[in-house]
Amino acid sequence: MTTTTRSACLALDALDPLRPLRDEFALPPGVIYLDGNSLGALPKATAARVQQVVTEEWGIGLIRSWNTAGWIDLAQRIGNKIAPLVGAGENELIAADATSVNLFKVLSTAIALQRLDAPARRVIVSERSNFPTDLYIAETLAREHGLTLTLIDADELPAHLNDELAVLLLTHVNYRTGRMFDMAEVTRAAHAAGALVVWDLAHSAGAVPVHLTRDHADFAVGCGYKYLNGGPGAPAFVWAHPRHTERMDREQLRQPLSGWLGHAAPFEFTTGYRPALGIQRFVCGTPNLLSMAALECGIDVFRRAEAHGGIGALRHKSLALSSLFIELVEARCAGYGLTLVTPRELAHRGSQASFAHLDGTRASGGYPIMQALIARGVIGDFRAPDLLRFGFTPLYTTYADVWDAAEHLTAVLESGEWKAARFNQRAAVT
Repeated sequence: MTTTTRSACLALDALDPLRPLRDEFALPPGVIYLDGNSLGALPKATAARVQQVVTEEWGIGLIRSWNTAGWIDLAQRIGNKIAPLVGAGENELIAADATSVNLFKVLSTAIALQRLDAPARRVIVSERSNFPTDLYIAETLAREHGLTLTLIDADELPAHLNDELAVLLLTHVNYRTGRMFDMAEVTRAAHAAGALVVWDLAHSAGAVPVHLTRDHADFAVGCGYKYLNGGPGAPAFVWAHPRHTERMDREQLRQPLSGWLGHAAPFEFTTGYRPALGIQRFVCGTPNLLSMAALECGIDVFRRAEAHGGIGALRHKSLALSSLFIELVEARCAGYGLTLVTPRELAHRGSQASFAHLDGTRASGGYPIMQALIARGVIGDFRAPDLLRFGFTPLYTTYADVWDAAEHLTAVLESGEWKAARFNQRAAVT
């Protein structure tokens, strides 16, 4: 039985150097929000900033605001604010489009580079449990280019680093289990085998330290609405190592979505496409300015976090929160069919804890258990077929939140309230 008490958790909160950052968010009273790994909470500054864009920059400035309000440069300015969170340099990363669209761009580019340098390599490898959009994009491109998409479990990776591998596509932190790859080690091994690596940072950016340039990654994409708190459907981001963008500049290589804002001089309005230099070539269409403004508010919270220890302090607290939750749940919920699937090793854990559930009849009660928790004001989510996911966003999650969430989970399991019919009616979004 755990010896941790709620009073001890309150004491940790009182000493937490990141505690002031919770006040940056508009968290509803009576809610314990443990789903920032799916949709980040609303920064208090966002509503006013978006309203300003609507009423002043759009309403009064009209088309002039592309120049006077700096709309035309906003995607790159936001990209430069994201870059330090993932170990990228200035003007190497840009906010644009959706994660799926950006993945299509960079995976297509990686394939094109390999077809120039190593045409005999015909295999794309990804994790079987990777997020579906990554697999769907990879499946489409493999079919279009006559390649083979091979899906593996993480521990099978070494056997597939061979002379047939063209591109390795991995999500840095697995969305289901929270398992985190060692980016430096995997990238080094893939390069030694002659492959390029595309990293999806959707569950990494803003939650765990990432060092894209230092670790010699090739390409990366990421999400703006999870740990970056940019709001539902926020713009994503895309990064390419300078060695690749410099080569693309020299050889006039294109990414496949040659939109007008990826042109070297979009306001010349020429009929022929000439790609912009550097990361700008990975832009396609006109950015959604309202969503961009919201995303910038989420990113700016991280700039204020620098005064409280930055990403290192966020990572330390994230691991402390998830470790506490795991300790409490395993001590208090033993015998109720929960099995931890998130790594216990801190070096391999992202910023979440996932538990599989079997109810004794080999059927999962994960969905109704989560619905019963949500009814109590504890918001996590469910991933089929059997996973309860709990995300820990150190910007606003407290140790007392973790204690109280474990209390509610214990009560749901002990009472059996999750078996009620109303919790077993599956909604469209889980």
